[in-house]
Parts: sequence; C-alpha cells; structure tokens
Amino acid sequence: MSEVYITRSGKYLPNEPVSNDEMESFLGLINDAASKARRIILRNNGITSRYYALSKDGNPTHTNAVLTHNAIEQLFDESFTSKDIELLSCGTSTPDHLLPSHAAMVHGLMKNQSVELNSSSGVCNAGMNALKFGYLSVKSGSTNNAVCTGSERVSTWMLADKYENEVENLKTLEEQPIIAFKKDFLRWMLSDGAAAFLLENKPNGKTPLRMDWMEAFSYAFELEACMYAGGDKLENGEIKPWSDYKSNEWLTESVFSIKQDVKILDQYILVKGAESMKTAMDKNNVKAEDITYFLPHVSSHYFVAGLNKELSALGVVIPMERWFMNLDKVGNVGSASIYLMLEELMNSGKLKKGDKVMLSVPESGRFSYSYAFLTVC
Repeated sequence: MSEVYITRSGKYLPNEPVSNDEMESFLGLINDAASKARRIILRNNGITSRYYALSKDGNPTHTNAVLTHNAIEQLFDESFTSKDIELLSCGTSTPDHLLPSHAAMVHGLMKNQSVELNSSSGVCNAGMNALKFGYLSVKSGSTNNAVCTGSERVSTWMLADKYENEVENLKTLEEQPIIAFKKDFLRWMLSDGAAAFLLENKPNGKTPLRMDWMEAFSYAFELEACMYAGGDKLENGEIKPWSDYKSNEWLTESVFSIKQDVKILDQYILVKGAESMKTAMDKNNVKAEDITYFLPHVSSHYFVAGLNKELSALGVVIPMERWFMNLDKVGNVGSASIYLMLEELMNSGKLKKGDKVMLSVPESGRFSYSYAFLTVC
C-alpha cells in the first residue's frame, strides 16, 4: 500500500461576501413578506457572511460545475497541470443536473484528457466520500494521484420564486400562508462555494498532510431521514419520492425544496456524532491529546458547545483553542465546508511538522458521519 498525502488545496467562493442584512435581497421575499424566522436562525448559527453564485437580482452567475472547476484550477502550476490528473472525484449535494454526473460535467470543462471519474452524492458527507474514493485509489496504487472536490450551489434552490406556487396554493386554505419552518429554516443556513485537494503518493508541496486513516459510519438502519429534497416525509417517517407525485404537485407542494426535520436533528446529530468519533479514535488508537487541530464541520455555532459536551462525556476532551472553524466567514457550504476549513488551515502558516489534524463531518440526511486523521510532514 502507498502512503497518501494531501499536497495542494484550492478554493473558489463566488462574487462578494453577502452579509446577514443582504440575504433576502438576493434570495427574495416569499409572499412579499420578510421571514419571521430569519433573525432567530442567524443569531443561533453565528454566520455573519457567506457567498452566493447569484447576482443581486437573483440571476445565477455560476453553475456548480463551474464553481468546482474554478477551485480545481487553483491546484495547477508548471509542475502539475490538468494533463497530469489520473482520477477526478467530486462530491456535492446540489448537482446541476440529474444526469450526467457532477464529475462528468466538471471534467467536460477541463478539456484535458481521459481520466477516471467518481461522483459522490448525499449531503455534507458527499465531499468526504469523494475524498475517501481518491484516498483509497492512491493508497491501493490504482492511481498515483487524485483530485477530490466538495462543492455546492444551493442558492438557486432557495430563491423565493421557487415557493410562489405553494404560497398560492396555501392562500386557498388560510388567510396568511406561511411556508413551513422545515423549508424556511435552511434558506438562512446554506450557501455556495467549492474547494479541491490534490492527493499524491509522495509528500510534495510546502506542508503535505499524510492521510493516516479515514472512517465512516451510517445510522440509517435505525433512524429516519432528517434532511431531504426531491420528496416529502409522510406520517410514518418514509419519504415519498418526487417521481410519485403528479407534476403539478412538484410546484404546489415545493417537492424539490430542501427540508430539515429540526426535532430529529436536535435529538440525534450530536449524540451519534460523539459516539462515532469515539469509535473511530479507539479503532485507530488516537487519543484527544494527540490532536493538534480539530476541524469539525458544524452547520451552526449553536451546536459547538453541545458537541464539546457530548465528546467530553465520552472522555474526548479537546480544548477549544485547538478547534479550527471558519463557519462565520464562509457560511455553511455543505460538502465543501470541510475542504474550505482545511484549505484555510493549510495556508494559514500555523501548521508545523508533526502536527495532527482531525477532520469531522456529520450529515443529517439520515445521520452519517465521516472522519479523517492527518499528519503534517
């Protein structure tokens, strides 16, 4: 087996940062009324700026594939070009199309040569699953390198006009129609961007990070879906798929909107996160004191204290000064968030040889978790 190193990182955040007060001017007003939930959600999530692939009048400026391609371009120079890539592994929750795959659309923009492709779907773990595919490919010797990405272009899913038909339908039922909180909630949580890593079998670059191990867990066998799109949840907890709805219901029921069951989220996301992280650390003989930098992807700062408490209860005590996050500046970019965090740390000048970095990514889709442990070489 080969050693695997993250040798380069790149990112692309579209347009100018958007402040909290500007969000509704980009996403629009549903039923011509300001969201009553927006200020409460923003106060809890701690995000002060984010990026949208939108103009101020709500028109798209970039596709997801373009965002991803732009991040990948940051990896290249004279010594490593697009012609040197052997594997392209791309993860996203919000592909531009149902078909072809996201990785194929990104590769189509590269105009380089034939490469192996992998597209990972899901929610936040889509990026980590793409990373693990690349990691295993290089480790096994199947390829000498891999470019792995996480990206989202979710803003166009959250534009007010996507809910107009549902509002009109609700007006026939009530005087003051309000879009369900499970849909409005995520409009103030999610944003756009992309980032990329180059994985190689040699420790090239200024601060190469050896990938010591990756672990993943799913609790879908015992828990119902929490975050979903392209369907709606029934009383029994099952999700009725979009293809089982009549075409007019796609609009009147906002079937394609992203939704989250907040009650289930609060009940399980931290407990299962701490449990799975402890299991991953025990399996690989890692103790809390071994971790120099802990990079947890959290959707909201609301969860930070709770995660710290749950980990500490299991004996995983990581002082807060070792936690490294950039949620407040770049927003919650789903599958790209962990890439954006590590990219910033790699370029911060803080890393020293021998430092240990733990990546932690929860996914509330149906509660899955991914971890990676890295050593600075």
